[in-house]
Amino acid sequence: MAQTLYFPLLLIALCSISECVQRQYHFINEKKNSAKAQRYCRDKYTDLATVDNMNDMIQLNKSLNNRRIWIGLQKTRHYKWHWSSGDPALFLNWASGQPDVNADCTFIRNGSWHDWPCTKKCRFICYNMSQGLVFVDQKMNWRAAQSYCRQNHIDLVTVRNQNENQQLEKFINDRNSSGSAVWIGLFSDTWQWSDQSNSSFRYWNSGEPNNMLWNEDCTAIEQNTHGKWIDISCNRQYPFVCHEDKLIVIQQKLSWSEALRYCRQHHVDLVSVQSVEMQYEVMNVVKLASTEAVWLGLRFSHILGIWFWVSGETVCYHNWAPGNGTSEEDCEPTVRSGAVQSGGHQTWISRPETDRLNFICTNY
Repeated sequence: MAQTLYFPLLLIALCSISECVQRQYHFINEKKNSAKAQRYCRDKYTDLATVDNMNDMIQLNKSLNNRRIWIGLQKTRHYKWHWSSGDPALFLNWASGQPDVNADCTFIRNGSWHDWPCTKKCRFICYNMSQGLVFVDQKMNWRAAQSYCRQNHIDLVTVRNQNENQQLEKFINDRNSSGSAVWIGLFSDTWQWSDQSNSSFRYWNSGEPNNMLWNEDCTAIEQNTHGKWIDISCNRQYPFVCHEDKLIVIQQKLSWSEALRYCRQHHVDLVSVQSVEMQYEVMNVVKLASTEAVWLGLRFSHILGIWFWVSGETVCYHNWAPGNGTSEEDCEPTVRSGAVQSGGHQTWISRPETDRLNFICTNY
């Protein structure tokens, strides 16, 4: 039985639904080993395909057509902690002596985190855009819990700071009187994307990765497993998928007008954020910035008294930080433009357009 409670994991409002894919995928119907496929993608596009979420998988599965295809996930020698949702693991709340070296998944008990073999069975917490936290009172291993959350909600819960951890602890204690272990979305593995992306999205088939032949260091999408992934020798030859980045963080410090001019000369435009999906994409790339805020294609019109996107749309969906985007602030004589914070909750802020910040261009 699943029980829910609103939890402010995302301080954003969705006013229309549109499909936004951060990366443009290109299916290459030529058989190459993984290294040659990687070289081809880097020469002609950005890299072998990186996958951020299930929306990306839906796009990739359209390319399968009874084929096995390479993507860019490759094994390394270094373990790293990730969130199932794809968020970077910047906040950790390990119990004393944790983590140890022999377990790759994480449960929470009394607010503290413990690593444990992913094959163990626990109750777990999903999150959902409309419902918030969802307590699932069924015991599953970690990967089964992940699949359940992705099929019925969004994903296993992510915890980004101490406040969220305390809210999660209270939520669990109200529903889990036995004090038993509860899975969260944190896991560890040695896999890394070819483009060095921090994406922690994984979609392994049951029993994978298994390193069956002791040299299975690359990843392919398998058509007969409904698009789930297998590890396999990098020397095999398959078709492959490249990606081309849709959003690019420019680490130059320019005024808003200079940033707009740069994007239109070198790419397409400053980015417009018109949906929750596009906000996710911005959140994924803005961490590359070197300034505390990053310009968006968002401007205030004193004549019309509205905020608007340079792409021509008014602001329906919004993600303003408290005190920003208000009518009182926008009455100031200074010309103001919109930026996204590169840290924290990555909400939008109003800044004088003469401030010199990094900025995000779009290629499409």
